[in-house]
Amino acid sequence: MNGDREMTVDSAVGTHNVPESVRALSSLPGIDYADRFTLSTDADATPEQWARAMFGDVPSLAELLIWRGLLGLRLSRGRSPDTVAGWRIAERGEDWIRLEAASWFLTGNLLVQAAEGRVSLGTFLYYDRRLGRSVWPPLSAVHRRLAPGLLRDAAAKLDDHEP
Repeated sequence: MNGDREMTVDSAVGTHNVPESVRALSSLPGIDYADRFTLSTDADATPEQWARAMFGDVPSLAELLIWRGLLGLRLSRGRSPDTVAGWRIAERGEDWIRLEAASWFLTGNLLVQAAEGRVSLGTFLYYDRRLGRSVWPPLSAVHRRLAPGLLRDAAAKLDDHEP
């Protein structure tokens, strides 16, 4: 159980600090921003289960404020097996799932990987317009403070649902 051990989240910020093997799972034409947060965990779940535990089936009010309001992301409405919190499930592998969303000035990927007692959340952004370079940096500081809690909270949710 996760409650029995320290829930330390390791982080890597910057395109050169996120491994190339992870960046290669992005669908973006280039990566202007990259980060990756990793939690060691005993929770046994698929990458999609992890993504849904982190973000839910539909975006929360706070997520809508940030994703739609500040970033202008075009998100799907309502619950769907093809989306997680409005982000389109674009592709998946055995131990990863990639979510995609875009606005008129940036395109984003959220990459969730789960394997060997670890879960990771990676964020990759491509600035389609110059505005992305102005909007994202201040928001990225908030994002980096929130991401470890997303992983810890998801682990707690998944632990609560284990038999």
